[in-house]
Amino acid sequence: MKDWLTRYQSGQRDVVWHELRLLGQAVRDRADEAQAVCDEMARRARHNVDLIVERLTEDGYRFHANNDDQTPTTAHTPPTDRAEDHLAWMLRTFGAVPMTLQSWVRIVGDVWLVGTHPRWPASASADPLVIEVEGSRYGGDHRGYLEEEYAAWQEEQEGLYELPVAPDQLHKENTSGGAPYGIVLPDPCADGLFTWDGGRMPFVSYLNRVFGDGGFPCFTDADGEWEIKHRLAQDLLPL
Repeated sequence: MKDWLTRYQSGQRDVVWHELRLLGQAVRDRADEAQAVCDEMARRARHNVDLIVERLTEDGYRFHANNDDQTPTTAHTPPTDRAEDHLAWMLRTFGAVPMTLQSWVRIVGDVWLVGTHPRWPASASADPLVIEVEGSRYGGDHRGYLEEEYAAWQEEQEGLYELPVAPDQLHKENTSGGAPYGIVLPDPCADGLFTWDGGRMPFVSYLNRVFGDGGFPCFTDADGEWEIKHRLAQDLLPL
């Protein structure tokens, strides 16, 4: 049988992810082969992020923080020269990290698509894609924040620990909301569990859902929204 990466690249993505997930932590017995699939996924995701940011910029989209001042911010920060060190810190601090999340940190970087489209003022309400793991926008403060969150969880020990990677939908639109979206840790499996709005799904499944809607997976029923999303999603690569 052909290896996972060859089959993944030939279009058998769903079958490959199914096999990787079925193995659970036993996937580490074939870690190099599984990591190659996760790295290819991340390269495809990086391609999609670059295209979406380029298209939004062409549209005159304003990328900004989720605050009253709508402070301008960077949409995509590729992995910095501190990415590998940050990943090593995560492994020391939280234990096993899913392979897909490791690939994201090393290949994609931090993504923040919150902002306002000139023809779609409610775009920030459509739950734009945000995945910030290295915390490039926050300088040296991000690790401190994560350590504080983890220490608070260790005191309570309620449920599984979820590494915060994004504000929830309401906070993205600068409205008081709920808990942040996250990734369950520790997790030695190939793909991690993404938590959002009280539910969980595989991280790659979440990303495919988001990219299928051009980076904005929720609908606001605004005029022209479908046309904008359709253009943003055109020719994006399935993961």
